Amino acid sequence: MITIVTLDGPAGVGKTTVARQLADRLGIAYMDTGAMFRSVALAFGEGAWEKPVDQLVPELNRLDFDLEGIGSNAELLLNGYPLSAQIRSEEVGLWASHIGRIPVVRDFLRRNQQTIGRSTPLVAEGRDMGSVVFPEARHKFFLDASIEVRAMRRFVQLREMGMNEDLERIRAQMRIRDDQDRNRSVAPLRPAADAVLVDTGLTDANGVLEQILSIIVKTS
Repeated sequence: MITIVTLDGPAGVGKTTVARQLADRLGIAYMDTGAMFRSVALAFGEGAWEKPVDQLVPELNRLDFDLEGIGSNAELLLNGYPLSAQIRSEEVGLWASHIGRIPVVRDFLRRNQQTIGRSTPLVAEGRDMGSVVFPEARHKFFLDASIEVRAMRRFVQLREMGMNEDLERIRAQMRIRDDQDRNRSVAPLRPAADAVLVDTGLTDANGVLEQILSIIVKTS
């Protein structure tokens, strides 16, 4: 039985769409770990990454994540409540990138994610799922695409969610976040050594999904 599939990659690469569809096809839960970082960032507020670590730890200890449901209907809960739609804004995404550079925050969320993974078969979407959080996962994928493709996809996604974001602003913030994520000292964004690399700019989400499913079938 497939227990853990990891999908990693930078912002706007199409991980969420593919991960949700993949979870549906496999009949296992979908876990958006980026949403967990965004939720912590939103809960803490702007500038929280400048606080002393001893102030952050008590705030982290007041947070508890759960995952309920199967497939794309799986829902992350924070202290028993669904996550706020506000976490999807580019601003909060940038806050999450700052927060994600703090070791105690990453350790806290890694433990939460591993606890969920021990009891729930899932597709785990994030940035270091295959390299750090679930290194024992049999099926690991790293999705990537050019920043132009990623910025446009995020622009369309946010418009569909009713958020009025500027394309150039999205592209600029994405470059900043890419730099922060790829060059941070703790768990930098990079493929796991045994991850399969997938360029999502070469096909649509359905094409990426079928490519991943065929690899899973061959290696299961």
